Amino acid sequence: MLSPSFVLSGAGVGLLVGLTGVGGGSLMTPMLILVYGVPVNTAVATDLLFAAATNVAATSIHGAQGSVQWRITLLLAAGSVPATAATLAVLHGQAPQSGEAQRLMAVTLGAALILTAIAILLRPRLVAWAASRHAPPMMRARAAATVATGAVIGVIVTLCSVGAGAIGVTALLLLYPGTRTVRIIASDIAHTVPLTLLAGAGRWYLGGTDFGLAASLLAGSLPAVLIGGLLAHRLPDRVVRFVLALVLLATGARLLA
Repeated sequence: MLSPSFVLSGAGVGLLVGLTGVGGGSLMTPMLILVYGVPVNTAVATDLLFAAATNVAATSIHGAQGSVQWRITLLLAAGSVPATAATLAVLHGQAPQSGEAQRLMAVTLGAALILTAIAILLRPRLVAWAASRHAPPMMRARAAATVATGAVIGVIVTLCSVGAGAIGVTALLLLYPGTRTVRIIASDIAHTVPLTLLAGAGRWYLGGTDFGLAASLLAGSLPAVLIGGLLAHRLPDRVVRFVLALVLLATGARLLA
């Protein structure tokens, strides 16, 4: 049976995702932990399942529109998939339900949220700086840098379900400043499909996934994402970005406390 409170919460997060393009894991996971008291391991594992379902739907839409740059997607996956498998192996040996592992995930989540907030606030300046450079060193080896970016995202997402959105997109905008933002976002979303499917399956195997909770969240978020997308053009981008960054900074600081 669907939980009305979780359906509404999913709708709230879905609306923000539709408005801003980022924030699914960044908002959903800490909300489950801080507002509803869901254990960290369960929150992370369930959010990965939630992300996998939404990313499959989003990728099908972007793919049909021809927005996905599959070379970028494959380079990211070349780093993230092995890194995700390795992280799951480490978690299996450490018992993710233990107090130590729960604290590690909470600290990683808090740090990732703060990094995400900084990335959101600085993204325009970082992208402008990258675009002004004719041949920065990172561009000469951007294939390797893209694989490395995928590996870092794979570790962070597997640990705390955060990072594939704002952090991943910001890194790609720096590496590919000449590529349209919509193509960067579409490529990053497509990359998260195998990442979240593998990480979600691994976390389910390790224990902690709440399928009823995931169903309630999806029931609210999927239609809200569409509504948010329709409303996005009505709000100034800098206002939405600033508000979202403040929420993430406050939440990250709370988890690190």
